[in-house]
Amino acid sequence: MSTAQDIVQTLGGAGNIVGLSHCATRLRFQLRDASGVDVAAVESIKGVMGAVPQSGERFQVIIGGAVQTVYNEINALPEMSNQKPLSDEELKAAARAGGVRGRFEWIDSFFEFLSDSFRPILGALLGASLFITFMSLMSTLGVIGNWADPRVTLPPSWQFMNLLWQSVFVFLPLMVAYNASKKLGADPWVGFAIMGLVMLPGFTALGGIEEAYTAMVAGSEVTLVDIFGVPLTIFNYSSQVFPPLLMAGVLGPLYKLLKKIIPENLHLIFVPFLAMLVMLPLTAFLIGPIGVYAGAGLASVLESINGFSPFIFAIVVPLAYPFMVPLGLHWPINAIMLLNISQNGFDYIQGPMGAWNFACFGATAGVLFLAWRERDVQMRQTASGALAAGLLGGISEPSLYGIHLRFKKIYPRLLAGCLVGGVIIGFGGGLKTSAFVFTSLLTIPAFDNIALYAIAIAAAFFTAMLLVVFTDYRTPEQKAAARRGGVDAIAEPAPEPRIIVVDDVQVNQARQWVTALGGEENVDGVEWIAETRVRVGVKDDSLVDVEALQRAGVAGAVQVAPNAWHLVAGLEAEQYAEGMRRRLASV
Repeated sequence: MSTAQDIVQTLGGAGNIVGLSHCATRLRFQLRDASGVDVAAVESIKGVMGAVPQSGERFQVIIGGAVQTVYNEINALPEMSNQKPLSDEELKAAARAGGVRGRFEWIDSFFEFLSDSFRPILGALLGASLFITFMSLMSTLGVIGNWADPRVTLPPSWQFMNLLWQSVFVFLPLMVAYNASKKLGADPWVGFAIMGLVMLPGFTALGGIEEAYTAMVAGSEVTLVDIFGVPLTIFNYSSQVFPPLLMAGVLGPLYKLLKKIIPENLHLIFVPFLAMLVMLPLTAFLIGPIGVYAGAGLASVLESINGFSPFIFAIVVPLAYPFMVPLGLHWPINAIMLLNISQNGFDYIQGPMGAWNFACFGATAGVLFLAWRERDVQMRQTASGALAAGLLGGISEPSLYGIHLRFKKIYPRLLAGCLVGGVIIGFGGGLKTSAFVFTSLLTIPAFDNIALYAIAIAAAFFTAMLLVVFTDYRTPEQKAAARRGGVDAIAEPAPEPRIIVVDDVQVNQARQWVTALGGEENVDGVEWIAETRVRVGVKDDSLVDVEALQRAGVAGAVQVAPNAWHLVAGLEAEQYAEGMRRRLASV
């Protein structure tokens, strides 16, 4: 079977799957019943890096960079086309069941909303960030001037190159508006159009007309123009993310309300029209400015902390991220990074964040080293995929969900790497970047002090890696289990069948052992185990004569379970086991 088929089957079949979506690296399932899902079985599937049960009946499967392909393959399965979705009542009940969401449903819903608003455009953001990194590298090498300084005029060819990343970041509010509106059940194109109003050149041009005037609002000078006697605040909404999020937050409930009160045969015309009639002026006059001020306020708080002590800030950020990412709390911070770049031309959060990312990847590298050394095929597969996604794409989720959250010993070693990287950045006076980048090897040139950043992330990486290598990431029990089940059967060719030579003495002793175990009719299986022991199954434990076994040369006889005994036979245990099997076969 394919990876897609194995996943569906292990999750209880298509009938148990209510809904399926995906993020950058994970398949996100809503199941009817998640109680019977075997996490270990899911993680053993080829191509799966990890599995994460969540609150209620939700279940996530870590795939990595191939998540879109597997997602499409699952949806293409014939059995998936026949599944019957749950009712609204069943879905709500499932969402409320257990965990954090069971206690505070709005928390989980809020962070899901943020995640789904940004997740579909992560690829575009990553692509744009590499264009920005290239421009930064050319500026650092002296090929061009400071591309981020509006006072610097670049040659026409490089002006065009500078437009390549702007196609994403300038129109980012439209992309966010589309995704956020879709997430909340509104027509995404209606959300797109509403946000498009405040991004029209004509809207911005209103700030330059003769009737426009300035005023102080929230400590900042803004441009206003009276529209039918109501003051309209004129902002440049390019790269803003908080206004479209707030707009969608109002549009979604409004859209559902209009669908309830308007007859279904009139939905196509009047629901979008009335939604736009309400939301277009509301966004322009109220929601848009509130979003700008809210984003600026949050950014100002973080900027104040950084201004008070860049050293403390550089340490706190990487130490906080390992706990923020699993909870989805990093999404608001990502929005602030974008806002910083839009308003200030640079961001100061991503440098310390890079220390967390590379400490995360370093811990994964340590796990990969141990997996190679111990020939643990499954963990080697998981760690190699996660490390590639991290170092090349700056994506931490495969490492985090596939490995780190599964083994509690990793986090202290990971945090040590975060601390070392943060301290180096703090002593260096902090870092800035003009780009929103995924902190990977490819985006190192995007930072203003490349040498400081490179040293910090290298220190974070190798600190976490070496701590994992030298102190391991597993408990003694987990390590023993890995050694029992992690032999690389692929790399090692299957051994040729061996001929076991059994001499007369061993044949005679084996006969005596069978007799002491209650005779041939009572013995129900013989197996050589652990070099020096023979495992024997019996039908009736009361017929086993331990003293007779000892007289026949058995060093020790231990009942390990009902109808199961271990015989300590020494280094010749394999021969004794073979002798017993021959005795049983001859009867």
